[in-house]
Amino acid sequence: MAHEKNHDYHILAPSIYPFLGSVAAFIMLFGGVMWMHDSGPWIFLIGFAAVLYTMFGWWSETVKENKAGDHTKVVRIGLRYGFILFIMSEVMFFAAWFWTFFKHALYPMGEMSPIRDGQWPPAGIETFDPWHLPLINTLILLCSGAAATWAHHALVHENNRKDVKSGLIIAIALGAIFTVFQAYEYSHAAFGFSGNIYGATFFMATGFHGFHVIVGTIFLFVCLMRVYAGHFTPDNHVGFEAAAWYWHFVDVVWLFLFAAVYIWGG
Repeated sequence: MAHEKNHDYHILAPSIYPFLGSVAAFIMLFGGVMWMHDSGPWIFLIGFAAVLYTMFGWWSETVKENKAGDHTKVVRIGLRYGFILFIMSEVMFFAAWFWTFFKHALYPMGEMSPIRDGQWPPAGIETFDPWHLPLINTLILLCSGAAATWAHHALVHENNRKDVKSGLIIAIALGAIFTVFQAYEYSHAAFGFSGNIYGATFFMATGFHGFHVIVGTIFLFVCLMRVYAGHFTPDNHVGFEAAAWYWHFVDVVWLFLFAAVYIWGG
């Protein structure tokens, strides 16, 4: 009885995953640099596999903690704050790409600059028509966000498991379709990643967004599996809530990309 917990906080047990995640991330970064210097992708792939293993193991521990009742109301508040801070860091990450895009668009340089003729987009760049595939992808992603909201509403306000599963399945399917269409668009680009600042900025901004779409789709799929396993309740569903927030963040970033890069920047 002397060691019985009499507070609402969760004292974490010792874990190898923070250290393992740091080492794996370093190996992946080092391998990426070596890959760029023509040393092959193997070191990068080893680090990437270690990162995936860390993610699976660490988040599995988090799920077990939740099932054990360690995620009290106070702990869930802390988890929400932590995820909000993570999304804020992601906002600043994308703000950097918007910054460089607007900088080069509003102040194109002349001689001895990436934009030699002083115009934007640079001469010879054939941009995408925003009112074809980019518009379709925008509608797909917005519909996916609406489906995720439907699933969240069905869980929190109705505890309707059938609608939760249906909404998540639709959201996941539309997210996968978005990724396929984005890859198709890249394969038909009239400009490359290297050789011009427009292509570099375009592919970095939209490419990182595409990576976030893939991560968000996996996030929603894990939530779907947890719904089938009966993990979420109307009062305790922080994991699902985080996935919904992340997916809406991805939606909003794409709306800015569509408006700034595809419409205004084209």
